[in-house]
Amino acid sequence: MKILMVGDIVGGPGRMAMARVATRYKTEGRADVVVANAENSAAGRGITSTLAEELFAGGADALTMGDHVWDQKESMAYFDREPRMVRALNLPPGCPGKGATTIQTKAGPLTILQLMGRTFMNATADCPFRAVDEWLKKNGSQSKMILVDMHAEATSEKVAMGKFLDGRVSAVLGTHTHIQTADEAISDKGTAYMTDLGMTGPCDSVIGRTTDAILSRFLTGMPSKFEIASGDVRLHGALLTLDPATGKALKIKRIEEILFKPAK
Repeated sequence: MKILMVGDIVGGPGRMAMARVATRYKTEGRADVVVANAENSAAGRGITSTLAEELFAGGADALTMGDHVWDQKESMAYFDREPRMVRALNLPPGCPGKGATTIQTKAGPLTILQLMGRTFMNATADCPFRAVDEWLKKNGSQSKMILVDMHAEATSEKVAMGKFLDGRVSAVLGTHTHIQTADEAISDKGTAYMTDLGMTGPCDSVIGRTTDAILSRFLTGMPSKFEIASGDVRLHGALLTLDPATGKALKIKRIEEILFKPAK
């Protein structure tokens, strides 16, 4: 089972990159399933139902979110009716949607979970460690293949989650910082890990936003509008190979696909 995990999609450039790469990977047989983090799809803040449908039509089989999950108010009801949308499992009770989904693949059921970290995060969330532990005790036997999107700021919290879930899930892959890390590995127990998948969108930027606006904010401290950048569009993520019989990871490869890079 080959799975393309796509790092945080940012705005229109990111949506375009995801669709082009997902379509090509599936056509070429390089990926059976595509899972993407889409919490920055709507101009960098959240997602709408229309944009979610665009991403599904573009090849995504499931979409995970993050701390911007409720930024687009109109999408809240969509989370309750679209099972392929996954928000953080450890959000407080009563939030729309679900923190886990299972999709049927040619190799069997594949479960996608999302967790949200609490260190340096401006989001209300319960303990991700206790939440996933409880979920696995109740539901872990229902699927051999389980992917976890750990949406967090602190690398230490992501690494700790990888250790906590080692041997219990197929993969723990980080999102949120928009900077791809070079620590992809598979443990002796068969769990793939990577601290951050990186960003899918305009890389000639500051994590997807125009550089001038970000520099102005740092230099003056004054509020400014953060527009989505447009140059050097890339897809960052990871390509996983799982053993459907055991759920263990066999391979993990860092992915960078350049869609558009301005000539110098």
